[in-house]
Amino acid sequence: MNEFYTALQELKAAHEALLSKKNAKQEGGNGIYDRYVNPILTSAHAPLHWRYDFNPESNPYLMERIGINATLNSGAIKWNGKYLLVVRVEGNDRKSFFAVAESDNGIDNFRFWDEPVTMPETDDPETNVYDMRLTAHEDGWIYGIFCSERRDPKAPAGDLSSAVAAAGIARTTDLVHWERLPDLKTRSQQRNVVLHPEFVEGKYALYTRPQDGFIDTGSGGGIGWALIDDITKAEVTDEKIINHRYYHTIKEMKNGEGPHPIKTEKGWLHLAHGVRGCAAGLRYVLYLYLTDLDDPSKLIAEPAGHFMAPEGDERTGDVSNVLFTNGWIADEDGTVYIYYASSDTRMHVATSTIGKLLDYVLNTPADGYRSAMSVENIKKMVEKNRSERGNNFNPF
Repeated sequence: MNEFYTALQELKAAHEALLSKKNAKQEGGNGIYDRYVNPILTSAHAPLHWRYDFNPESNPYLMERIGINATLNSGAIKWNGKYLLVVRVEGNDRKSFFAVAESDNGIDNFRFWDEPVTMPETDDPETNVYDMRLTAHEDGWIYGIFCSERRDPKAPAGDLSSAVAAAGIARTTDLVHWERLPDLKTRSQQRNVVLHPEFVEGKYALYTRPQDGFIDTGSGGGIGWALIDDITKAEVTDEKIINHRYYHTIKEMKNGEGPHPIKTEKGWLHLAHGVRGCAAGLRYVLYLYLTDLDDPSKLIAEPAGHFMAPEGDERTGDVSNVLFTNGWIADEDGTVYIYYASSDTRMHVATSTIGKLLDYVLNTPADGYRSAMSVENIKKMVEKNRSERGNNFNPF
């Protein structure tokens, strides 16, 4: 019995040391954003009382009864002075669920709330839920739109991998009690749907990603835009693509909106993910674009290439070579906290500012879609530096 309680105290001490670990900015960087040394959430951050039975009679060996495999793809919101993440937590059983973690400063000491989110089911219960985007809408509700996954009812009897995806919709006023609304009705599968924070033309506005299949985008052209009359009976009847896929780019296979865009004086600032195929499989990276303040469906600017890509240890995990984001927070002082997952395994934070991100979006060359145009952009930069430094210019 004494051995049990000694082991339990050691377990709790190690867990507290992990939760209390301070984070620090990585050295170097590109001037656009700062990465941080430590992940902010891993499977080891999950509360011990979720995983362990603390009763020595029913768990004499202090075994972990419920395993947690990953913490990833978190929605984010500033709430009552705290930085909150609605985290996709994946168990060893491969089922995902939502749980809220909070931090005082947004970069470390994230701690999960006492219990996971109890998400009401629809009349057609899904097998899995994940990747919630949070939007504090001007109608007064906080909405969570997430992927609701079910087995494909048309799959042959022996096919246990085919699935269909829909956009699940729920809303709350406290992030504890959630009201489940009917899933979004669309003509295609939808795994990435984001609610715009303001009414547009008196309607709810959605960023969508129409797909022919669960994995394959097919004829889906990119990030879509749709106006909805009634969020409690949401249905896409008219959809247009506002951010397209292109051949031989970071988003040639598919792309999707991350969190809802941030309103700035220059326009709506968007963070998205792009996917391309390579010898190692699918590579997910992040990119930014800007749309018009008065017409959020109108593209203003989009730099070429990725904004962030997996680096170092971020490149390894359950699904390697992946960065994914569906949450960021813009503070009143202009600081932006970007929450992203690496390789479907762990959560990280990067920080920047509205000013830096707008400068990056508005002044970084756009994609010319040809190698020759990429060279021309570099030559323009060389010439600019040469003219500014005059005779002191030395490229070697």
